[in-house]
Amino acid sequence: MNEHHDTGNTPRLLEAVTGGRNASADHGSLPLPPWHVLPRTVADTGLEIAQLLGLLMKAAYLHRTVTLAVLTDTLKLPATVVNEVAAVAVRERLLEIAHRGASDLDVRFRLTDAGYTRAAETSARCSYTGAAPVTLDAYLDAVKRHSVSHASVTKADVTAAFHDLVIPVRLLDSIGMALNTCRALMIYGPAGSGKTYLAQRLGMLLPGAVPVPHAITVAGEIVQVFDPLVHVPFDESEASLARRSLDRRWVLCHRPVVLSGGELTLSMLDLRYDRAAGFYQAPPHMKANNGIYIIDDLGRQMVGVTDLLNRWIVPLDRGVDMFTMQTGVRFSVPFDVWPVFSTNLEPAALADDAFLRRLGSKLYVGALSVDDYREVYQRTVNDYGLTSTDAVFNFLVDSLHYASDTPLLVCIPRDLLRLVASGVRYHGGAPHVTEEGLLTAWQSYYGLRISAEGMPPASSGHRWSDDQRAVS
Repeated sequence: MNEHHDTGNTPRLLEAVTGGRNASADHGSLPLPPWHVLPRTVADTGLEIAQLLGLLMKAAYLHRTVTLAVLTDTLKLPATVVNEVAAVAVRERLLEIAHRGASDLDVRFRLTDAGYTRAAETSARCSYTGAAPVTLDAYLDAVKRHSVSHASVTKADVTAAFHDLVIPVRLLDSIGMALNTCRALMIYGPAGSGKTYLAQRLGMLLPGAVPVPHAITVAGEIVQVFDPLVHVPFDESEASLARRSLDRRWVLCHRPVVLSGGELTLSMLDLRYDRAAGFYQAPPHMKANNGIYIIDDLGRQMVGVTDLLNRWIVPLDRGVDMFTMQTGVRFSVPFDVWPVFSTNLEPAALADDAFLRRLGSKLYVGALSVDDYREVYQRTVNDYGLTSTDAVFNFLVDSLHYASDTPLLVCIPRDLLRLVASGVRYHGGAPHVTEEGLLTAWQSYYGLRISAEGMPPASSGHRWSDDQRAVS
């Protein structure tokens, strides 16, 4: 299928870790990337000793006495580096050795009174306690090496990724070609046509693995990047060999798929500084680097759509985004995502030609053909452990959909049959889908009143033409 979904495929995984299947073509004979080499000294980390000392003191502050093993696991640094930092703390009488065993790893440190005071002050300024950050330059290098522009897919890749979905072939082909252009994509169509689900599944098309840092440091400040709600690490069994030589400040992940919906505001697209915690959170599109960033329900955000789209013009044109810290320090990071905009509105109603030209493709996702709708219906019947007949399906299409000018949207069978299955459990009857059961579910789903003949009233709008019934 796709590289990042193979399990136990060590050669492909190692290839991904060192830069992906196109890395050799793009980077020639570059040395191994920094995340692929364990740091052995403080100098190897690229960080100042003062910053590492502060992190070590905060980790010790959580326990008052702490083992070397705990410190290495917390900071995600090798024992040689932690020992070097701890030696400085001991010389400055911030730490003292409480126990030393026969093994080099069997060491326990204890904060002195002065160390406890220093650690408390450091924690008050910045409460970040965890993996040591990586430098901004290392992060920029990682994003460049694993750029989403390196990804390309074939028809076979797309077919494999969407084999379990009922979707028109020409739409699948358009999606694959859109990804290969590495330009933004807009998916539009009526609510319930499956746009959001389709957009989220696009992540299955992106090959390779990407290293994501727990945090980066810029001008001495911490910016947290890794987000367990967004980034999906490889299984230990899948990546254990690759991780043996991997700097643990990085997490080897599937390419991220990040979604922002109607809650999105302009402020959410900037660095978020937590004054109480004293460090920054990366914005969603930065967390999505090397992957997909989906802006769902475009046009329904609290911020005006023009302002929101204007925010994307420079990143879409130049491939970089600028951020400003509380201290006034400005820095840029790659805007290395495949942006996917999903909306219920027509593209022309959302943006002017200047912005629409920046989109590589605009794909319509609408009603299903009758044959595709039948396939979705039958799969859903099977999923709920129900049985149905052709006559019942024809009743759904002719007497409910067409009679009320309701398009054959992909979401409807599951929503209706969930209600039917619930009714079967409630009444304790046989698990059959009946016309009566569908009619009751339809009334409940749409909040319709039943006419004297037991049928929902037809829409006052025009009836569907034969062409409209087969829109796909």
